[in-house]
Amino acid sequence: MSKRRISRSAVANIGEKRISILTELSKDAVAEGREDLAKRYVSLAGRIGKKTRAGMPEGFRHCKKCMMPLIPGTNCTVRLTGGKVVTRCHHCGGLKRMPYIKEKRK
Repeated sequence: MSKRRISRSAVANIGEKRISILTELSKDAVAEGREDLAKRYVSLAGRIGKKTRAGMPEGFRHCKKCMMPLIPGTNCTVRLTGGKVVTRCHHCGGLKRMPYIKEKRK
């Protein structure tokens, strides 16, 4: 018998669904105070994304250092400074800087 091949787009769709489930579970785990479980969910989602060439969902943010999902007001601080949005993780102190020049022009 020959193996049945699955197209790359089908694999990416399955990966995106699983990643979205894991990211929602990680947000729930942070709300419950289970930080170790939240980190595990994010790392699994990242591994699935690498294998299936699918990215994280739009709007989901996580710390690149400690893999903790970032929820403003709960475990991170968000500030606007000099044309950048600066997000600081409370767990490891990592910074994430994103420019907002396009929004500033409008």
